[in-house]
Amino acid sequence: MNEDRQESGHGAGIARRKPDFLLPDGSCDAHCHVFGPGAVFPYAPDRSYTPDDAPKEALAKLHDRLGIDRAVIVQASCHGTDNRAMLDAIAWRPDRYRGVAIVDDSFDDRAYQTLDDGGVRSVRFNFVRHLGGAPDLDVFNRVIDRIKGRGWHVVLHLDAADIVPLSDMIARLPVPFVIDHMGRVDTNLGTDQPAFQTLLELVRRENCWIKVCGSERISRFPFDTAVPFAKALVEASPERSLWGTDFPHPNLKEPVDEADLVDLVPKFALTEEDRRRLLVDNPARLYGFAA
Repeated sequence: MNEDRQESGHGAGIARRKPDFLLPDGSCDAHCHVFGPGAVFPYAPDRSYTPDDAPKEALAKLHDRLGIDRAVIVQASCHGTDNRAMLDAIAWRPDRYRGVAIVDDSFDDRAYQTLDDGGVRSVRFNFVRHLGGAPDLDVFNRVIDRIKGRGWHVVLHLDAADIVPLSDMIARLPVPFVIDHMGRVDTNLGTDQPAFQTLLELVRRENCWIKVCGSERISRFPFDTAVPFAKALVEASPERSLWGTDFPHPNLKEPVDEADLVDLVPKFALTEEDRRRLLVDNPARLYGFAA
């Protein structure tokens, strides 16, 4: 294995390597973040955590090591509704990057157009308790009304415990929706647990997309206990599944080598066609990357 050592930044001091699995050309990291640098793009005053800086250059270095050509940069809660760091990264590589923004009621049509012109194709709402919990649903519904005519979708970051209670509301959404991190299900409870079975019902809907990322969040290294869940989701929705690294893994105690996450892919996307759809075709279709 080709190994090197990361000397600074997130996860400093842990071994880094190139993955054994060779990603196909045009592969997309459909869930990653840029943080700061804080001196240029300050973190939100009301943030629930303060990350180490992980600027666009660090993201590009990671993708060069892994063999990733495209990325969807997801606005993280630590930056709040100030999307400048994400927009700056997209402007750096506009043909290869797209974005997911965080917005509120202060955004008017002109603000949405600025985001659209900057490569944003979605908004994200966080329902996870340790990150502040459910949004104001009146604001949520008004934002959904604003994006309906733009061809955008909504990204939902959920706790597993909320999948069943929120499933009816989610199923009624009038726009495409993406569920992050396999719904953060508890792998100890198995694939028959109600939360996961409800998630499978949702992902079979034509307007639902699922990210089979976050294995490092729902399992321990080497993350094999996440594989049956990812495999079931890819099988349930082969044309609307996405994959990402979640770099730089905010709020995780243990450092992660993303090469380990890449090497999981052939364990749950079993055929070359499955992997091509998951890594190249599906994100290209959802985010408008050139063929």
